[in-house]
Parts: sequence; structure tokens; C-alpha cells
Amino acid sequence: MADTETLIDNTPGEKKVGITSDGWLTDSWYLGCTSAELKSGVMLRRLILDQPIVIARTPQGDVFALRDICPHRLVPLSAGQQIDTDGEPTIECPYHGWRFGTDGVCRHMPSVLEHNPYEPSRFKVRQYPVHEANGAIFVFIGDDPRSTAPPDVPVPDFGPLPDRPKFVIEDVFNAHMDDAIVGLMDPAHVAFVHNQWWWRPPSAGLKLKEKPFVPRDRGWAIDRHPPSSNSKMYRWVFGGNVETEIIFQLPGYRWEIISNETARLLTLTCLTPIAAKKTRITQLTWWSNMPLLNLAIPVAVPMARKFLRQDGDMVDLQNLGMKYQKNMIWIDDIDVQAKWYQMLKKEWASARSEQRDFVNKIKPTTLRWRS
Repeated sequence: MADTETLIDNTPGEKKVGITSDGWLTDSWYLGCTSAELKSGVMLRRLILDQPIVIARTPQGDVFALRDICPHRLVPLSAGQQIDTDGEPTIECPYHGWRFGTDGVCRHMPSVLEHNPYEPSRFKVRQYPVHEANGAIFVFIGDDPRSTAPPDVPVPDFGPLPDRPKFVIEDVFNAHMDDAIVGLMDPAHVAFVHNQWWWRPPSAGLKLKEKPFVPRDRGWAIDRHPPSSNSKMYRWVFGGNVETEIIFQLPGYRWEIISNETARLLTLTCLTPIAAKKTRITQLTWWSNMPLLNLAIPVAVPMARKFLRQDGDMVDLQNLGMKYQKNMIWIDDIDVQAKWYQMLKKEWASARSEQRDFVNKIKPTTLRWRS
């Protein structure tokens, strides 16, 4: 188990900034949904860090996010509708018709008479900063729910990408985000969990892997290197001169770039905490200059979905053991990334609490294992 308890300072009367009591990082950007899910006028209810959030797109195309609870009688605003109020887009609560602007401020209380002391603008729901790029919508979860200052943490940047992903798959793991991340970054499980004939067939056997790791912004990367010789998919799709790079960044982004002189493919895995033992895993895949790969989408999607579900099934099996025992054995070199993750989470919380810059203490190194 990712030792969440060691990441949280439970000193009475003292609250850590930058991390919740459940071990989730705050002052951070999380994937809210894809652009394709949020058509004009649509509202989506999401749980992010166990917080109910409505993500919506106005008829004019602007995206916004609010706490999905009307302060009057606590009904989800997402159960209502978007409606124009004096030329401004608002969400109308389905219970009593209170309307809230995209900034979260109440604009209209239809049952209140004139000269009543209850001025609508006195009431507000929390607004969450949002950012939309390349077909993905990110939501900023600040540590202070009352803060109206713009985020001081840059939005995720995955490099040059097409306007929208070629395909998206999603799953929900029955795991804390820490355990989901540790499982997905584990390099030694691939030969046993993902041993399909089209990826890593059992006949390929185990081979020595030596990968160069370098620090990156709020994370680390397996530096650019030729892909494994027993990965058939790379050879089929790209041909020769292929290089790959895998990057991890807090709070929970992992992306792999595969490219050669003419083509580029990027698969981004986003982990978003839903609740204590629920984590949404969303994978978005973009590529450029690979027209033949477009024909493979009907086959690639179920293959990718099966690949991700295999990890989810392993988490379910792990949960059977975690009912009776929490401590696990972490060894070098295959579990070094899990240790880095914990170290960076602690540093994030310390830096936010002490109001100082985040310091990444990871050093360039080469890790070795068999897979």
C-alpha cells in the first residue's frame, strides 16, 4: 500500500496545506472531463477529491465549474438547467429556482419579495478555475475554498498536440489514488499482467531493462530511449528509428511519447480521485502523421480498454489481501518510482505549508530490472 499515513501530519490543531486528510494533493489541477463530453449547454456532475462539482459549458462555448450544491436546500445544481438571466448564462436550481452565475454568485431568488433583506448576491457557491486544451478540461482544486486568487500552479503542459484526441478510454479503479498510481508505474508487472500476443507475448521471456531516469517539473521521466525489443506494437506501427519517453508529474499524470522522424504518438493517463477507494483513470491518445493508424481505431480502442482493465483487475485482487494486511515490501530498483512519488508528495505539502518553492530532489540515475 502507498503509505498515505506518512504523507499526512496529524498533529492536533495543525493542518497541512497542499494535502487533504485523505492524502490527496490540493493546489493542483485534475482532469475534469473531456471536451467531447461537454457540448454547448451541457452540465456534468463530477466527484473530484470527494467534492461534488458541476462542470458546464455555456451556450456561448465557455467552460466553468462550481460546487454542485445549492446553499439553500443542498440540491445538486447539475440537476437543474442553464438559463439566461439578464443576458448572462446562469444555472437554475431545480428546487426553488435560485440562479447562479458562472462566477458562483447568486443572481436571482424568484420567491423573495422586493425590499427583502436577502439580497441574492450575498449567496455564493464555490467556483473552481478551469482550463481547456487539446480536447481535455482540467479543474483546479485549491487548498483554501474561500480563495478567489488565480492559481499559482501552471496548468498541465504535455507539449504540442492536435486539437482533440483520436480516442479516449476510461475506467474506475477500486483503489486510493496512491495505490492506483503505484500500480500503473510499476515496471515489473507488464510481462505477467499484459502478456498478450500483440504486446509482450510469453515467448519473449524476461529481459534485462536499463532505463535512464531524470528529474522533471514536479516529477521525473524515463529519458528518450529505444523501446523494448520485445514490444511488437512499436515495430508494426512506426517501423524503424523509434524512440520513447515516459513522464510522470504530480498530482497524477503519466504520459508516453513514441516518435520517429515523421510520426508522433502521445498517450496520457490521468488519475482523478473520486473517493477514498475510487479513482477515475482516463487515457487520451493523440497522434500526428500516422494516417494508417486511423484505420486501426476500431481495434485499438478495445485493446487499450482491455489493457487498462487488466490493471484494474489486479487492484481488485490486491484489495483482497489489503483487507488483512496493509504493509507491502518495496524493493530497489523496481519500486524506486513509488518511493519517489511519496517523497514528492511530502515535498509538495511541505512547500505549500511553508510558502516556498517546490524542490525536486530526484537525481539522474539508471534503474535496472527484468521484465
